[in-house]
Amino acid sequence: MRLAEPAALVQGLVQDALELRGGARDACLRCAEPIGVAQPLDRRLDLGVGRLPLCHGADNRPVERAATSPRLTELSHGAGCACKLPPGLVHELVADIPRPAWPDLLVGHESADDAAVYRLSDELAVVSTVDFFTPIVDDPYDFGRVAATNALSDVYAMGGTPLTALNLVAYSVDALGTDPLREILRGGADAAAAAGVAIVGGHSIDDAEPKYGLAVTGTVHPDRVMRNSTARAGDALFLSKPVGGGVVSTAVKRGMASVETAAAALTVMTTLNRDAAEAAVAAGASAMTDVTGFGLLGHLREMCEGSGVSAEVSAGAVPAIPGVMDLLGSESPPIAGGTQRNRDWVSAWVDWADDVDEELRWLLCDAMTSGGLLVAAPEGSGAPGVRIGRVVDGAGRIAVGP
Repeated sequence: MRLAEPAALVQGLVQDALELRGGARDACLRCAEPIGVAQPLDRRLDLGVGRLPLCHGADNRPVERAATSPRLTELSHGAGCACKLPPGLVHELVADIPRPAWPDLLVGHESADDAAVYRLSDELAVVSTVDFFTPIVDDPYDFGRVAATNALSDVYAMGGTPLTALNLVAYSVDALGTDPLREILRGGADAAAAAGVAIVGGHSIDDAEPKYGLAVTGTVHPDRVMRNSTARAGDALFLSKPVGGGVVSTAVKRGMASVETAAAALTVMTTLNRDAAEAAVAAGASAMTDVTGFGLLGHLREMCEGSGVSAEVSAGAVPAIPGVMDLLGSESPPIAGGTQRNRDWVSAWVDWADDVDEELRWLLCDAMTSGGLLVAAPEGSGAPGVRIGRVVDGAGRIAVGP
């Protein structure tokens, strides 16, 4: 019998940094002969796997390997941050959680902010956050980079500096082998290293749908914490990265995205928000948040509600990842389920001008992954990104013009 199998699996699974262990080798594997694995220079992994019933040593359930190794995005029900629970449901559930009455808890969950902040002294506070999701790209290494960059962004959005992180892994070694997981972890480690962050451990579970992310700890001065609930009427709104990552990831899953568009989206999603955050703080920003799964308007809605203000947005000023508007204008636009849920939720607070194109409406609700910073800062302050609107007096409404 011959079986196309990664050599590491045929010879016995090795223990990795997260202590992921496979079960005892099946009797079938002991007589299997490895016939090769192709791993091109672009880090994409092609596994040819023969179809053969196996026995999982952990729970004695029959497991059957697929005839070919699936693309990572084929294994996810929603790519990246588009796999989040609906924003309305999340807000409802979180509202039922009591806020701890601790005076040193500077930021909790009450305003749906990006991270928690706990004061340790008059000059030091800890920033704590966690973020993980399903594959948004097929390349394991790039998936790790995107997920880690996205998780680190929450600390930057609070004006903080990330210091350490823990890996969070859900993965099926039986279905995919260990090589893709090593690449995911390597990608996460490289993104963290670029940010000056030490990955110091983690946790893993066996799961048929891969998921990866980080729990991140950082620091910030208690007097320089940025929040999403302190925007001032009269400030301008700036966006530091283009949006449309949800469109691109859905197009990739459907085979609609060009190589150029996919590459442009990857560049956006793996760019750290560190420099933008530093520039926003230096510009005297009044509020800041990052744009991810709830879309630009969803996160702006959280900012407006928490701050007791309203906003005006020019849809035509919002930058899009190159190629996204063409995809949205196609006969079957690749709109993620998360984007549809975002639009349904935020519509109660948005007043659309009649001349705002449908494509732009979807763009502003796009379930972005590892997006940029949405910054409220004084006009002419040098805040990072593109000016897309302004903060005005009001009670949480958003007016969107062309």
